Amino acid sequence: MRELFDDVYGKPGFTVQESREKSTGARRKRFYTKADVSLGDGGHAITLDDKTVRTPSRNLLAAPSRAIADIIVAEWNAQQEFIDPLSMPVTRLANSVLDAISTDEQIAAVRDDIAKYFNSDLLFYRASHPEALIAREAAAWDPVLRWAADDLGAHFILAEGVMHVSQPEQALAIARGALPTDNWMVAALHMVTTITGSALLALALLRGRLDADQVWSAAFVDEDWNIEKWGLDEEVAQRRAARETDFRAAASVVAALKAAAS
Repeated sequence: MRELFDDVYGKPGFTVQESREKSTGARRKRFYTKADVSLGDGGHAITLDDKTVRTPSRNLLAAPSRAIADIIVAEWNAQQEFIDPLSMPVTRLANSVLDAISTDEQIAAVRDDIAKYFNSDLLFYRASHPEALIAREAAAWDPVLRWAADDLGAHFILAEGVMHVSQPEQALAIARGALPTDNWMVAALHMVTTITGSALLALALLRGRLDADQVWSAAFVDEDWNIEKWGLDEEVAQRRAARETDFRAAASVVAALKAAAS
């Protein structure tokens, strides 16, 4: 089992790109009949044919809630003749959490990486033309910025084009302070942030200001505009589909953690 995880998933990492790069090796044949969940001291552990599963670093593959465990089990049960780790984003996220985001220092490092996006968040940089795109960006992004100002007290500065604008230190500190400290939630929000290019959209998802569909739409306002004008080629469509698979997985983990905490 350990050799299979090393071959399929590689060594642990926590970024989306690292996770995907480490999951593109030789495919392995499915070797089990059924995946399931076993409740024990380590949480909701994943089993394959009643045998517990270990991560690449030999930690118990277990989820903090039954809902997340069920998603992981569904990923394993959906595998066909060969195991495709790219179709198992929550399993990859779990491996990263359990192997690479377990200490306070590691959690802080991931929070810091998310917080970097507040310095140059997608929502700050607006198109200068055409008017229709400017209006579309404003409709999708301004409500999130107003929410950040009114509910969090974080007032950010907008810019036209791609010229960097420095953000107020107070706003940056407030936004970073709003990030969670739970390792699973931090990992899920990191995935949302890196895929969308916006830590503010990730926070809006966490706080319930936007749902997953709204976050996805807001993150790709510009790309959708270009697609409407110029079309979508197959390679770009494949990359976008892969990103959406990971995004939806992260959003499902956020929703499950929020439900478990309520």
